[in-house]
Amino acid sequence: MGDNPEYCPHADLFNARGRAWLAAQQLPHDERAAIDRHVRELDWLAEELALLDREIAQVAIGDLAVNRLMTITGVNLAVTAGIVAAIGDISRFDSPQKLVSYFGLNPRVRKSGLGAARHGRIRKIGRSHARAMLVEAAWAAAKAPGPLHASFVRIRARRGHQVAAVAVARKLTVLCWHLLTKGEDYLWARPALVANKTRAMPLQAGHPQQKGSRRGPAYAYNIKALRNREMLIAAQAQRNYERLVSQWKPRRPKPGARAPQLGRTK
Repeated sequence: MGDNPEYCPHADLFNARGRAWLAAQQLPHDERAAIDRHVRELDWLAEELALLDREIAQVAIGDLAVNRLMTITGVNLAVTAGIVAAIGDISRFDSPQKLVSYFGLNPRVRKSGLGAARHGRIRKIGRSHARAMLVEAAWAAAKAPGPLHASFVRIRARRGHQVAAVAVARKLTVLCWHLLTKGEDYLWARPALVANKTRAMPLQAGHPQQKGSRRGPAYAYNIKALRNREMLIAAQAQRNYERLVSQWKPRRPKPGARAPQLGRTK
């Protein structure tokens, strides 16, 4: 932008303050026309995304599976609706491993003789859109205190950020299978946070805001002391998980176990 380009002092170039700063810049006519054209395109895309979000909320507002998976910290409505749509009837999968394979999150395994198995990259077959949403949810879940955060930190220390995020996405898949199969909510759900997400669904669907003197459970999310109390409980669950995994020991092959014969068929 010009001979001496300036950098936007605001975190978001396209919010109200960022756009005001952008409009105040002295630019050649052709550059100004290009920027205005791109801003209009962004506004149009934002309107389309808002319509899609409304349609998703309208369909998912009464879905028990969607509401159940939203009890997982870090999983929002868009991700939950996408996962539920990709799964369909959970009874199609008789084990969590089948669901992990369906999303292509199972790693390639190489094993020779009695040596330890070596795990490679994930297979990346199956429902790629749902897999991407699960990885996105894993990044969000890794930021909140709880067992999923502890798992992310443990794997990140050995394998790096990307591998840790994929591993947490695989754990989320297993968790989704158990919640949907057993008809249970997430054990370490934060009630005020879940109530806040549930309350936001009708508003996103376009329903009028309900006003009255009676405060619902979502109001607790606005009270900092209650939010902190829930986070302390989640942090305690995280510490319990860390103590549990610290006692894990690798399994040794059973005495007399035969090495797998490659290339042979029954």
